[in-house]
Amino acid sequence: MSTSPKALLEGGPEDLETRIVPITPPGVELRVQTGSGYERFKVTSRWRDTPEGSLPVYEWVAHVDAKR
Repeated sequence: MSTSPKALLEGGPEDLETRIVPITPPGVELRVQTGSGYERFKVTSRWRDTPEGSLPVYEWVAHVDAKR
């Protein structure tokens, strides 16, 4: 198991490869690359138990097209 900080992604496209992602630095908005751009996720105050331990929840905000 990796010791780098991770987060649980909530919402957004159902076809994201993974819902548990590394976060660097913690507490900052995430951008997850997708085929046509990226998905934006914002940090929440919530935590959830996962197979990788208790992780902060990041909530989907929007899709941003790469053409912007």
